[in-house]
Amino acid sequence: MSETPVVIEQHGHAPFLQHHFHTAEQQADASKIGMWLFLVTEVLLFGGLFVGFAVMQSMHPEAFFAAHHHLDRTLGLINTLVLLVSSYTMVMAVDSARRGKQRALMIYLLLTLMFAAVFLGIKYIEYSHKFHEGLLPGKYYSHAGDTVPGQFMFFSFYFMMTGLHGIHIVLGMAAITWLCFRARRGDFSPAYYTPVDMVGLYWHLVDIIWIYLFPLLYLIQ
Repeated sequence: MSETPVVIEQHGHAPFLQHHFHTAEQQADASKIGMWLFLVTEVLLFGGLFVGFAVMQSMHPEAFFAAHHHLDRTLGLINTLVLLVSSYTMVMAVDSARRGKQRALMIYLLLTLMFAAVFLGIKYIEYSHKFHEGLLPGKYYSHAGDTVPGQFMFFSFYFMMTGLHGIHIVLGMAAITWLCFRARRGDFSPAYYTPVDMVGLYWHLVDIIWIYLFPLLYLIQ
C-alpha cells in the first residue's frame, strides 16, 4: 500500500492540526507531555500496590512464600514472553507509521492485538484454576489443606494487581483497535502518527508493569 499523502486544507493547515496549535511539532510535543504525565500517575498507582505488597510480605513472609507456590511459573513466564514480543510489534507499528508503511502498520497492530488476547487467555486459565481451588482474596479464600495460615493476604494482592493490570490490557486493546480503524482509513502518515506513538507509550508501560509483577508474585524467595 502506498504512502498516504498529507492533505492540506485551504487555510494552509494540515487536517490533523488542531486549531489551538501553531505547528504539528507543537501538537505532538503537547501530546507527549500529556501522555507522560498520565503514565506517571499510573506508576504511582501501581507503586502504591507494590509498597503495600512489600509491607505485608515483610509482616507475613511464611504465608506469602507458601501462597506463591500455588501460582504456575510456566504460565507466568509464557505471559511475560508474550508481552515482550507484543512490545516489539508495537515498536514496529510506530516505526511503520513513521515511515508511511500503511500495510506494515496494520499488520503490526493486529499482531499486538493477537498477543494481548493470548495474554488474557492464559490469565483466564490461571484465574479459573484459582477459583476452582478456592485460592481467592480475603474472606472468600477456601483452599483446603493449608499448613501456613494467612495465605488469603497474598491472593488479595494477587487478584488486585493482576486484575488491575488486566483492565489496562483491555483498555490498551481498545486503543489499538481504534488505531486499526484509523490506519485502515489512512489517517496516519510520516507527517502525523502521534496517536500511534502515544498508544505505543501506554502499551510499553503495561508491559513494564508486568515485568515487575512476574518476579514479585511468581518468584518469591
